[in-house]
Amino acid sequence: MENIKCKSLEITDDLLVKLNHFTRRKHNADEVYIFSVILCDNEIDRDNERFSIKALEDLSELFVGRTGIFDHNAKGSNQTARIFDCCVEVDKTRKTSFGQEYTYLKALAYMVKTNANTDLIKEIDAGIKKEVSVSCSVAKQNCSICGSNLKRTKCSHRVGKSYNGEICHVILDQPTDAYEWSFVAVPSQRAAGVTKSHRGELTTGAQKIKAAEKGISLTAAEVREIAAKLDELDEMSIWARNYRDDLQKDIVRLAFIACPYIPKELVEATAKSLSIPQLKQLRNAYANGSSNNVSPQILGNAEQIEDNESFKL
Repeated sequence: MENIKCKSLEITDDLLVKLNHFTRRKHNADEVYIFSVILCDNEIDRDNERFSIKALEDLSELFVGRTGIFDHNAKGSNQTARIFDCCVEVDKTRKTSFGQEYTYLKALAYMVKTNANTDLIKEIDAGIKKEVSVSCSVAKQNCSICGSNLKRTKCSHRVGKSYNGEICHVILDQPTDAYEWSFVAVPSQRAAGVTKSHRGELTTGAQKIKAAEKGISLTAAEVREIAAKLDELDEMSIWARNYRDDLQKDIVRLAFIACPYIPKELVEATAKSLSIPQLKQLRNAYANGSSNNVSPQILGNAEQIEDNESFKL
C-alpha cells in the first residue's frame, strides 16, 4: 500500500456515475476533481483508542454522502468536498501494534473545480493537504483488557498501562452516526495519518445546550445523540434507585439488630433524607454495631450473613 493519505484519481465513467448520485445535474470529468482519502483505521491512536473492524465496516456506509470541512469547524462556508464512495480495505503485508492485519476505511471524495478551490486542489496534489480527521459517534467504548463498555460502567484498568504485556486501550464499536471529516494539521492516528478527531473537539448536541444562552438549532444527528444519552441516563437512574432502595432496607434491618429501641419509622425517615454515600456510611456503622452487640448464634457466620442479603426487609 502506498503511504499516501490523500491523492487525486483518474476520473472514469464508473466514478462519475457514483458521483452524480449526489449532484442536482450530471457533471462531466472536466468539472470535478476526485481524490481518495484514508479516513480511519484499526490501529491504536494517540488517544489510546482504535476502531474495531466491524465499526470500520459500519462507518463505510455512514460516511457516504458526508461533507468535508476544515478543522471540524461546522460552518457552511467551510464545506469543501463530499464523499461519494467508501469501502474497507486490508493491507495483508502490515500488522497493527497488537497483531491484527492493518485495516482501514478508504473514501472517494469530489469537489467541483472553481476559482476559489484551485489552490486547495494544488495543495492536495502536492501533498500539503493530506491528513484528515473524522467525527462520529459510537454506542460502545470497550476496554481492551476486560471488555467493559466504558460508556456505561468503569473498570479498574487504566488506559495506556500495560497488563500482562498488553497495552490497555479503548475499542470504539457500534458507530451510530458519522458527522463529517476534516482536513487537519495534527492527526490522532499515527499509522494511517488520516484520523478521527481528538476527544472533545466535536461540539455535541449536549454541549450546544449547555453553552446556549438563547435558542439553538440541532441537527437530526444531534437529536438522536441526545435521545440516546437520555435513554442511557434513564437506565442508570433505575439501577441507582434500586441500589438506594437496597441500602435503605439494609439500614432498617441492621438498625433493628443494633438498636432495637429506635422506632422503625424514624430510621426509614432518616434514610430517605440521606445521599447514597451517606447511606453507605450509615449502613456500615449499623453493621459494625450489630456485630458487636448481637451474639454469634443470632448473627451466624459471615457466609450465612452474605446468603441472607437476598432476603432483605
